Amino acid sequence: MGDLVRLKNLFHIEYGNQFDKNKLVELEGGINFVSRTRSNLGVDTRVEPVAGVAPYEAGLITVTMGGTYLLSAFVQPAAFYTGQNIKVLRPLKNMSFNEKVFYCAAISKNRYRYTSHGREANKTFDEILVPPFPDLPEWINGVSIQFPNTASASNKVVPLDLTKWSDFRYDEIFIIRKGFYNKKPPECVRNINSLPFIGATEYDNGVTSFCSLEDISNYARGGDIEIAPTIFGKVFPGKCVTVSNNGSVGFAFYQPLDFVCSHDVNPLYLIDREITPEIGLFLCAVIRMDRYRWSFGRKWRPSRMPQSVIKLPATLNGKPDWKFMEKYIKSLPYSVKI
Repeated sequence: MGDLVRLKNLFHIEYGNQFDKNKLVELEGGINFVSRTRSNLGVDTRVEPVAGVAPYEAGLITVTMGGTYLLSAFVQPAAFYTGQNIKVLRPLKNMSFNEKVFYCAAISKNRYRYTSHGREANKTFDEILVPPFPDLPEWINGVSIQFPNTASASNKVVPLDLTKWSDFRYDEIFIIRKGFYNKKPPECVRNINSLPFIGATEYDNGVTSFCSLEDISNYARGGDIEIAPTIFGKVFPGKCVTVSNNGSVGFAFYQPLDFVCSHDVNPLYLIDREITPEIGLFLCAVIRMDRYRWSFGRKWRPSRMPQSVIKLPATLNGKPDWKFMEKYIKSLPYSVKI
């Protein structure tokens, strides 16, 4: 790979349409409208065609110049318009899809140079240095880029009606257990004889490492070696929700498998039924919405959680509507993957 070159030497760069979303008419199945979001390839919604303005063609690159996630770069899969403060890149030479994706990644790696509402990228973006074209590694075009199946499991729209939700104390619907370890057992490489260790983190479904069954048996709560090795009381059954009560307080994750965990985590089980993946994901989303109530100085310990209140969809007889929660999750994009 040769010396780095300026972005403007590889692409024709221009500002997009600079349309305001609130002045456009949204239309299902219309033209993609690309805004400064980092989600969904930057596509915010779909809109009616604008009279006298042809949309940009598919295959061009869009890059955000401002907003909360600068330099979000995407190859657009369909014709599109753009909102404010977005640049559109057209390759000066023919590029494959994989090569365009590579340059999107290279562009986004320069995000650290800029700040939203401070040093934004508008003035210097065209001068960013990137690897030269076509002198790119051969493996780039050998990578198979597959888009995930975004289908819902039910193909039915299930609206959320908050007027049908009710308050429930945690101890009315959950068995609230205390996490175990004050000091984590030794870590190991994941294998058939290991279990995930759930800690007070907001990442990776709460999993901070894996521990072998042998070490789980041998190590006590505080990290000492057990006189009589045992896994009793240390391993928690899966199909539950874990909630951080310290650290990243209020982050909740559905755990499909058996696990061990920190004392900074509360495992929750439903009193009257097993937590399915769909119910678990619904509960996790609602629990996370209450994160603002807690902090390092106000922990969500098991002694405080029982009297905490969670708002959930309710049946006519005042019970949590578990069937609705399952149906709602199954109606969402990507739910076919659950």
